Amino acid sequence: MNKLTDKGRGIRDMFDKIAPRYDLLNRVLSLGIDKRWRRFAVRQLTVPKDGRVLDIATGTGDVALEVGRQTGPDVKIVGSDFTQGMLALGRDKIDASPYRDRIVLVNAPCEAMPHPNGIFDGITIAFGIRNVVDRQKGLCEMVRVLKPGGRAVILEFATPRNSFFRAVYHFYFLKVLPWLGGLISQRSAYQYLPDSVLEFPDRDTFKKMMEQAGFVDVRVHDLTGGIAAVHVGTCVD
Repeated sequence: MNKLTDKGRGIRDMFDKIAPRYDLLNRVLSLGIDKRWRRFAVRQLTVPKDGRVLDIATGTGDVALEVGRQTGPDVKIVGSDFTQGMLALGRDKIDASPYRDRIVLVNAPCEAMPHPNGIFDGITIAFGIRNVVDRQKGLCEMVRVLKPGGRAVILEFATPRNSFFRAVYHFYFLKVLPWLGGLISQRSAYQYLPDSVLEFPDRDTFKKMMEQAGFVDVRVHDLTGGIAAVHVGTCVD
């Protein structure tokens, strides 16, 4: 694995600390909507028979398991994450699932994936691209490991377009969420979350970043009033 920057190590260590409460907090803080977002994201893949899917920033394996649920028994799935604590919990969930023989986990960062060129038919990354220190390099790595015609599906928090909804969303994200996160887990981690969301590029800027990396036909789907967005790009044939 490549050497992480100080920022990368800080993010990794933070997620290691919150790993035991991560799934609970996701359900509580999103009111369970995150499950629906993940299902929608996975539906944007087009995976052939005997295909391979890479789930980057797999965390505790929720998206990898959803890929398993939505694809046939011949499809293989690799879940990749740079946080050992998350992968340990993910391994337990996967071992208890019907998809345990189809999913393997790898400890690696998005910017330096240990996979050959052009090996995957699809890539997913849910709520992880914000935590990639060098996002442009991470997007280029996705293009590198995708087969021609393969899709990358990136689910991430976004800023609602409607001004009233945006104000309510910012109040929840900036005031309520860190307080709730502090009650259940580590407050600093759930202060980092809204800060990182507000710092994330807007839809048009991120679309241009995907295109610069080599993706074509880049589309954005807003979810739940624009609280989240799914960015879909296709690797050039």
